[in-house]
Amino acid sequence: MLSAHIQDQINRELKKYPVDQRQSAVMSALRFVQDEKGWVSTDDMADIAVFLGMPQMAVYEVASFYHMYNLKPMGKTTLTVCTNLSCTLCGVEDTLAYLKSKIGIGLGEVTADGKYGLREGECMGACKDAPILSINNKKLCGRLTPAKIDCILAELDKS
Repeated sequence: MLSAHIQDQINRELKKYPVDQRQSAVMSALRFVQDEKGWVSTDDMADIAVFLGMPQMAVYEVASFYHMYNLKPMGKTTLTVCTNLSCTLCGVEDTLAYLKSKIGIGLGEVTADGKYGLREGECMGACKDAPILSINNKKLCGRLTPAKIDCILAELDKS
């Protein structure tokens, strides 16, 4: 069941679209659930489908297509590293190896304390700053070096 807060957020979002186009709010609805719960379960997708009056499979198709949605618990802070061409050409393999060694997990894993999850992501549209990662799909960090990764992790450890 979607929380009252999520329902309110979706209802505000629905005001942006024609009445007969409720499905247009699906990406926002998925984001609202993920912001509240940290990930989007199939039960959440079913609830979104009912709320928006669309097929559950259509919600799943959106959620599974975009890398910004966590379809399993991914820790308090999800680090998503772009591994597309520009980032690859700018050394993302070394960056990813360093990041893995610092937090002690591989792609698709979560630290034992639940603090970090590490994911691979598609192009984030900031190729000039490659290699790049996003933090909880809210903040982009680019031109990654070991020193910059250390600073990012130090900041995250403070929060």
